[in-house]
Amino acid sequence: GIASVVVGHPLDTVKTRLQAGQGYGNTLKCFLTVYRNESVTGFFKGMSFPMATTGLYSSVVFGVFSSTQRFLVQLRHGDAAAAPSLADMTVASSVAGFVSVFIGTPVDLVKIRLQMQTQPCSKANVKLKPTAPGSPVYRGPIHCFWTILQKEGVAGIYRGMVAMLLRDVPGYCVYFIPYAVLCDWATPEGCASPSPFSVWLAGGVAGAISWGLCTPMDVVKSRLQADGVYLNQYKGTLDCILQSYQNEGLKVFFRGLTVNTVRGFPSSAALFLGYELSLKAMKRGQTETNP
Repeated sequence: GIASVVVGHPLDTVKTRLQAGQGYGNTLKCFLTVYRNESVTGFFKGMSFPMATTGLYSSVVFGVFSSTQRFLVQLRHGDAAAAPSLADMTVASSVAGFVSVFIGTPVDLVKIRLQMQTQPCSKANVKLKPTAPGSPVYRGPIHCFWTILQKEGVAGIYRGMVAMLLRDVPGYCVYFIPYAVLCDWATPEGCASPSPFSVWLAGGVAGAISWGLCTPMDVVKSRLQADGVYLNQYKGTLDCILQSYQNEGLKVFFRGLTVNTVRGFPSSAALFLGYELSLKAMKRGQTETNP
């Protein structure tokens, strides 16, 4: 999880600014604008909270997926070690996506609020909060979390949860299934597991596919969670979709598609490789301890 955050966060910041910000233009212009205005540190805004919580989040996602898959295989075949079917992987992925949202929504909310609090606001017809647009609202992730909790309650902490459910439940299906299929395809006959390079490649391709396909709902989630730093524009997921479409057309739902897809490869490649190598190391340690 930590490997994934370190590798993917700079591009995640660019993606968030493109999706929920104003005046950034295309991906290259966004890169240059962030660098000119905020230097290299601008790309790492909001990284500490995901870094601190990614161990729990990744453990839940992979643990729920693996446990659900084993349970379904045991139920269907009477042997947890049997090969899972496509239906087993689909159900396990959906359950993992559903459960992950309850941890991931507050983390993403804090991350996006910190990434977006330097975004200038030009909406003259919207009643602004006392804080001047473009000036920092939150001093850090903990201050951000408690500020939202005090002002908006538990509902505020879970702002954007419906959009995240609509993104992550199908998103994890097109994440774990391509990974499993590609790993199986890349594993030589007679080998128990794929090589580290195969894991890296399969994880990267799965991540690029998943993040690319989930971009439309990712845009909605980013806009909902960024909303509230200086103003409150959207009443909910459907209102966000309708307002975005009315103001900017269908193309708005594909903002950040390129950077999302590109970011998905190294971020997911690092995640899956870290996961598989960690498992191998722990299994090896158990074997050495209990021969």
